[in-house]
Amino acid sequence: MIYDCLIIDDEKSLLDATSEYLNLFGISTVTAESREQCFEVLSKDRVKLILLDINLGDESGFELCKKIRQMTDVPIIFISARSSTDDMILALHIGGDDYIQKPYALSYLLAKIQVFLKRYYPEDKLDGVSVGRCEADLKKEELYNAGERIKLKGMEKKLLFYLLKNQGRTISKEELFQNVWQDSITGDNTLNVHIRRLREKIEIDPNEPQVLRTVWGIGYMLTLGEGQ
Repeated sequence: MIYDCLIIDDEKSLLDATSEYLNLFGISTVTAESREQCFEVLSKDRVKLILLDINLGDESGFELCKKIRQMTDVPIIFISARSSTDDMILALHIGGDDYIQKPYALSYLLAKIQVFLKRYYPEDKLDGVSVGRCEADLKKEELYNAGERIKLKGMEKKLLFYLLKNQGRTISKEELFQNVWQDSITGDNTLNVHIRRLREKIEIDPNEPQVLRTVWGIGYMLTLGEGQ
């Protein structure tokens, strides 16, 4: 799987709240409460950015940062209640890219993450993103499952990649009719059929969609990752 952000923090309530908030705004997250969980994630998944707490029980976030840097050069943002200048300088010297002091506003953290992702992963450099149980190639506009290309009909492809380009945002039915079908009088039944077909391709359980969700009375929202 490909995740936008790995959050490493042993304060579970904050960890869960931060993860839930970022997911709501289209930042796909995976979490770890310890060094062991961190390396388990890094051994099997790709992450684009890491949020790292300094105090992790018996483990120092500083030491963990040094070990992570031996594996990957993805951006690391330290998050900590420690406010000394020495801590901030050390965090940057050992491989951190930024330092955010707790308590922080989730909206501020979101903005920081969005800036880093935009800077380090502009869309024209992305090879692919996870979408449910599949991988989508944004350049070629192709969908794959376990390396095998999935056939998409014309409107299925247009709909999927329009949703992907607007992932994390609620998109009204009217917007989809105008920008995908380019026809304001396209009916709900046509849209529903195409949504159902896409869910059958990307969702683990199409009857309980976690990636391509219905926003009742408005339209749909697609979020990257496998759904939590």
